[in-house]
Amino acid sequence: MKKLFTEKSNIILSSLMASITFLIPLENCSAFPVYAQQAYTNPREATGRLVCANCHLAQKPVAIEAPTSVLPDTIFEAVVKIPYADGLKQIQGNGTKGGLNVGGIVVLPEGFKLAPKDRLSTTLKAKTKGVYIQPYSAEKPNILVVGPIGGDKHREIIFPIQSPSPGQDKGAFYIKYPIYVGGNRGRGQINPNGEKTNNTLYSSSLAGKVQSIEKDEKGNFIVSIKTDKDVVLTQTVPAGLDLSIRSGDFVKVDQAITNDPNVGGFGQNETEVVLQNPNRVIGLIAFFFTVVISQTFFVLKKKQFEKVQAAEMNF
Repeated sequence: MKKLFTEKSNIILSSLMASITFLIPLENCSAFPVYAQQAYTNPREATGRLVCANCHLAQKPVAIEAPTSVLPDTIFEAVVKIPYADGLKQIQGNGTKGGLNVGGIVVLPEGFKLAPKDRLSTTLKAKTKGVYIQPYSAEKPNILVVGPIGGDKHREIIFPIQSPSPGQDKGAFYIKYPIYVGGNRGRGQINPNGEKTNNTLYSSSLAGKVQSIEKDEKGNFIVSIKTDKDVVLTQTVPAGLDLSIRSGDFVKVDQAITNDPNVGGFGQNETEVVLQNPNRVIGLIAFFFTVVISQTFFVLKKKQFEKVQAAEMNF
């Protein structure tokens, strides 16, 4: 009996804790990538998808440029390209129109990390000026995030990366490694708590006739819909959106009542980099040198043999 009471108490306590967790407002989550950093220990799911796609639903292209091979304990650049058309404007959180922000994430192999500032060259410091790149977490220094930053000047984001040294860094080997990258332009369509933002398409939750469309003190649209049972219900549409309905129109459930304001989106890509052993490079150069020397002597010997043959024929 005592055991059954203990089990029931644990179930009730777990349910209360879960309810409290969902009721806590996410006030500290002000902008991406903070959302992902607070909610996910690892931003790359088992399927290979980056969790940024959970809030940024539209799919857009992204590209990465990185060297094919690097030497150990060296600094190299990984350039993430986030293209979008000039002049695009999106709805901000307050309902006004503004330029697009961009952000990026680079998932490096273990051992690779953000290059320290004291090892950056003058040129690389100038390229990364004004761009604050940070590790995803203390446990994931190989994952780098940046943003939101102005998209007009940062459609190409340069990540300065330091390669590991297999002799010093545990788990580093002279092999080929994958690099995963994600790039976003614009705001997301869903908040971490599951609610829609004002940067997405809104649809009708009711079926009936639109009785009236009014605005409240915050600029939100209050749409009153009269159902088949002569019951008037209201639906709130955030400020900044353009309604596609008017008073007197008949709407169906899940019918779009606004235009889609989203002009951004998220994309991901990947590439590969080889951590090259310098001894192999030295050996390859030595091999090429011996081949050149041997071929040179072979040609000289052939010329000498041809002279001997010509002399014998003349004799």
